[in-house]
Amino acid sequence: MAVSAYILIQTEMDQAAEVARSIRDMDGVEATEVMTGPYDVIVKATAPDMNSLGRMVISRIQAVGGITRTLTCPVVEI
Repeated sequence: MAVSAYILIQTEMDQAAEVARSIRDMDGVEATEVMTGPYDVIVKATAPDMNSLGRMVISRIQAVGGITRTLTCPVVEI
């Protein structure tokens, strides 16, 4: 069963738009938005399972230059 998550990203100053553009076309990324507040970018992503989601965040998203911190929030069905 596929899993969805929101990934909250903090960036270096003035890097939010570039980070969002770099992530937007990655496989599994449904949407990216630049925002204000404690996080600079929010990403909605889908992966086949939690392990795949973790690999996406660690090996692809966190590898984008300008990112200082991520917080992954998996969506749960209640």
